[in-house]
Amino acid sequence: MKPLLVKGGRIIDPGQNIDYRGNLLISEGMISSLTSQDSGTPALDREVLNAEGMVVCPGFIDFHCHLRQPGFEEKETIASGSRAAAKGGFTTICCMPNTNPPLDSKATIDYVKTIAASEGIVRIIPIGCISRRRKGEELADMKELAQAGVVAFSDDGNTIMDSHLMRRAMEHSLALGLPISDHCEDTAISSGGQVNEGIIATRLGLPGVSVAAEENIVARDLTLAHLTGARIHIAHTSTEGSVELIRWAKDKGISVTAEVTPHHLTLTEENVLNYGTMAKVNPPLRTEGDINALIRGLNEGVIDIIATDHAPHTDKDKQQEFALAPFGISGFETALASLMGLVHNGQIELKMLIAKLTSEPAKIIGDRFGKLGTLEVGSSADVTIFDPDLEWTVDTREFVSKGRNTPLNGKRLKGKVMATIYQGKIVYRDDSLPIGES
Repeated sequence: MKPLLVKGGRIIDPGQNIDYRGNLLISEGMISSLTSQDSGTPALDREVLNAEGMVVCPGFIDFHCHLRQPGFEEKETIASGSRAAAKGGFTTICCMPNTNPPLDSKATIDYVKTIAASEGIVRIIPIGCISRRRKGEELADMKELAQAGVVAFSDDGNTIMDSHLMRRAMEHSLALGLPISDHCEDTAISSGGQVNEGIIATRLGLPGVSVAAEENIVARDLTLAHLTGARIHIAHTSTEGSVELIRWAKDKGISVTAEVTPHHLTLTEENVLNYGTMAKVNPPLRTEGDINALIRGLNEGVIDIIATDHAPHTDKDKQQEFALAPFGISGFETALASLMGLVHNGQIELKMLIAKLTSEPAKIIGDRFGKLGTLEVGSSADVTIFDPDLEWTVDTREFVSKGRNTPLNGKRLKGKVMATIYQGKIVYRDDSLPIGES
């Protein structure tokens, strides 16, 4: 590959506390230099991407997504999911193990890694199961999974309801130096629930899911993490009560991190009235008060990262009656623009948003897969370039993901990914962004 000069953009790298207008030079798949002046590379020996008016930052990292393969390739594949991720600015994605078969063995982890290496266009890191077959009855061989290269353990979509088993899982994960990504849902409370318990559920005549379903398990597992010393990561935090429990745990010195999704930060339960099953997600969309608490948690460092929980489904899946339709929103391709709405209305700062998508998830992953979430010279050239002010209309017919299940179809958003570079190679570029030699 020729060297690539990304020229004239606003370079933001929260991990290095960098925020200035300048140039970024990529050579042999690595970050070669960051300067406010031309690097001096001979003009004919490089390609140039003009990033005037755009933000240049580390490639986004998604700690929580669903690629569906193996077993549900009609919903998504590793190939289609990685292309959708690249279009959304993501260069590293961590895929959940609720596939068929589940990712509970070295064989299934090796399968994902092999397909990712041959068909993926971004870095794909699998998350292994906590329990065999995700049934919550006996632990998977967590040591084997760690050696196979998982980044964390989770039964996402299912909760380990047996507290003793969860304690043992935490003890194993501590010994292996990996976190548990925790799907917090007390199914004795949430069973049959379709939307957030409250006025919207009543109006629609649908069974509700109480905030207690989430908060019960958050509280239990924070207590178990305190007991064992294990690292726990609270997935898709959605309630004010969960934010306060996580705050308490951090004050206690418990080793906890937490994530929130773009849809839980930007959509309320009222969206179900207009968008039906497209707004059906687990945990359900909550109230304005919950959103305010989640944003406050982000700003105060209680919530560490933003993760998409990209959950693609077929049109047929989502066109069923509400109770039969699956939970989930396809989120890769709209994540940045959704979140930029919070920046434009002054609720969060741009630099913090970038940190929650880059340097902060990189801390959770660690250095096992290389130095991620940074533009540091010598690191892998994983770069996202976006126009923070470009307005566009979501059209799911243009999605790269097989999953077109989003309540944002037809919405006008502000902020668009213009190019994604993975290991020095442009894996996505908007048609309006030229590239040439200079």
